[in-house]
Amino acid sequence: MILAIDQGTTGSTSFVFDGEGRIAGRGYAEFNQHFPKPGWVEHDAEEIWQVTRTVAARALSGAGIDGTGLDAIGITNQRETVVAWDRETGKAIHHALVWQDRRTAGRCAELKEAGHEALVRERTGLVLDPYFSASKIEWLMKNVEGADRACFGTIDSWLTYRLTGRHVTDYSNASRTMLFDIHRLQWDPDLCELFGVDPASLPEALPSAHIFGSTSEFGGEVPVAGIAGDQQAALFGQACFEPGEAKNTYGTGSFVLQNTGGTAPEPGPGLVSTIGWGIGDEVTYALEASVFVTGAAIQWLRDGLGLITEAAETEELAASLDGNDEVYFVPALTGLGSPYWDPYARGTIVGLTRGTGRAHIARAALEAIAFQTVDAVRAQELASGKPLVGLKADGGAVSNHWLMQFQADVLDAPVALSEIPETTALGAAYMAGVGTGFWSLGDISSMWKASRVFEPDMDASHREHLLEQWSLAVGKSRGWALGDVE
Repeated sequence: MILAIDQGTTGSTSFVFDGEGRIAGRGYAEFNQHFPKPGWVEHDAEEIWQVTRTVAARALSGAGIDGTGLDAIGITNQRETVVAWDRETGKAIHHALVWQDRRTAGRCAELKEAGHEALVRERTGLVLDPYFSASKIEWLMKNVEGADRACFGTIDSWLTYRLTGRHVTDYSNASRTMLFDIHRLQWDPDLCELFGVDPASLPEALPSAHIFGSTSEFGGEVPVAGIAGDQQAALFGQACFEPGEAKNTYGTGSFVLQNTGGTAPEPGPGLVSTIGWGIGDEVTYALEASVFVTGAAIQWLRDGLGLITEAAETEELAASLDGNDEVYFVPALTGLGSPYWDPYARGTIVGLTRGTGRAHIARAALEAIAFQTVDAVRAQELASGKPLVGLKADGGAVSNHWLMQFQADVLDAPVALSEIPETTALGAAYMAGVGTGFWSLGDISSMWKASRVFEPDMDASHREHLLEQWSLAVGKSRGWALGDVE
């Protein structure tokens, strides 16, 4: 049995998986969100640790075992969030700064203006943005007493430290800090100097499938043998082991990751290059596209406009129409993400007539989710030179089968749903299994099964027309808010 800890942004989940990759036990609990100032987002790291212990105990209880029945533990986590803790006491010295936190936006703008983004891009594959960890660590160093003697790490490091006493991380999480050279697999001295970070305060970076230490927290002595950031874990849990294979996690936004093999690709505009995972001496890289608003557009229809009472209504509404009647919704409600990366874009609905009803708006919102995925995938194909061989889908929106079929149609590629939808936690479990020899990659590939595959079934000329019109609609939304900038 393997315990998977899935530490997310709003809650923590734990699963116990058996030798066939089936769920034997589950535990979930939310924790508090802290917003001390506009644009600031924090978590209490000590609360996260206690919640993690609680949900792990629930999962073990559900499986009817304790730690003595476990073969390994795997951890997956919200990625760029930073924790600082005292080297002597092991206690957090400040709330964790969450990946959503924008307090260092001004600092990042200064560094861009000074011409440092090229270095960041070259060494890390990332863009110079407060989303990533480096500027958050710098802020803690400058503003929190005792930070000069602290350990710093992402959430995986924090949990592993509390479980094992070791200050470690894996390559996938290290690659999200904006301090890690993804080519040399080491903390970059130039970037550490740029942000005023002592490399000695950072965790040891190790392969994702690795014995990071052991814990007696749950009874017995259990190795922590797998760590991966949440989106990389989902890619692994979907068994996307071959270059060109990709997954899309449909959540509030969407993250499209494409396996690019053993060489870090040039990321291309609007994309980031990241480490997928490390196993032994081999590293697998990925291209990542971030789409800001997908499920959030459906939430807006429900909570902002009152057009629907629940998300599931959109499937029937979309299916009630023979076509979109040239109505397009660009959900740039917080700007546009990959591949446009336009913070000044704004939400736009075009093609309205007297005959337009709520079914058209609901359908346009679903179509926009699929169109944005096509944009992300095409940018990845161009950057990697590797054509998409199929898209594996997970997240809440996969329950909308109209959307999944439309996604396959406009992508012109099959879209497969995993038999086990909890692919992020499953990826952490698989990684731990590989780290202990419990499973091989071949075992995982054979265990992955699709609950359903949606095959493309759309005339090519119609597909091209839809995508052309979508592109025109995107053009209407671009740069709209520039007039608000002085």
